[in-house]
Amino acid sequence: MISAMVLCRFLHFTVVLMLFGAWVFKPLLSGRETALDRPLARVCQWLAGVALFSGVGWLLLIAASMAGSWAAAFDPSTLGLVLGKTFFGQVWRWHLLLNLLLLVLLLTPLRDNLPWRIVLSGLLLATLAPVGHGAMLDGNEGRLLILNQIIHLICVGAWLGGLMVLVMILLRPDTHAVKAILQRFSGVGYALVAGLVITGLINVRVLTGQFWPTPLLSGFALILLIKVVLVAAMSGLALFNRLRIKDCEQRQSTLKTSVILEWLLGIGAVAAVSLLGTLPPMIMS
Repeated sequence: MISAMVLCRFLHFTVVLMLFGAWVFKPLLSGRETALDRPLARVCQWLAGVALFSGVGWLLLIAASMAGSWAAAFDPSTLGLVLGKTFFGQVWRWHLLLNLLLLVLLLTPLRDNLPWRIVLSGLLLATLAPVGHGAMLDGNEGRLLILNQIIHLICVGAWLGGLMVLVMILLRPDTHAVKAILQRFSGVGYALVAGLVITGLINVRVLTGQFWPTPLLSGFALILLIKVVLVAAMSGLALFNRLRIKDCEQRQSTLKTSVILEWLLGIGAVAAVSLLGTLPPMIMS
């Protein structure tokens, strides 16, 4: 059951993060109307559908976990208790409603309305913040932790979704000015990495009472270390591409491979986060 939960969390987090980031970065990277619009719209429709499917699956797994039985996942009374009597359920019913609204939007002529897409995907992303460790604290401290987690998710989502759009652009480089796009992406990328690192350190400090949890090579601390290594590798690739930006037009194959690898490392970091959410953070007194 835990393995299924981790896989479901990973799938849901990944698609929701990429939905938000793709729509935030697309106007910045390739303008308002480009050849990218139609393929990106199809990809986002699929992502929204997968998000809704995995979101419902997450709810069913929570119900089964709480009841200690797979059969409870489809028991209306158990699902009603989870949705109505638990903090997760109260957040999740809004989350699923936002997901449904977003999917409906993408299947209607309103799909061309970028502000609505960003607002709905942003709210969908924000409602992931109280789920998991974000709900461990009460009062103002808990609300500040959730706010910090929202900022963290925005930074991660913008970076990951932006990389997805960049990969799609590099697969069709003849239709875009690659050098100018990379310069814009790198400029915003610095701010995103800074925000990600700062909010991540705040999360660790608040949840563990330390700047780094111990023991280093077991449990929560080990998975956190893997996440940090993956993010550091992403940052290294981003810096490499930034330093070689002048000759990017002559090394498009290498650039494409590097950006795809950076994107895959980001997805790997999300997988680590999905596992972290199921582990106790070892709060210190």
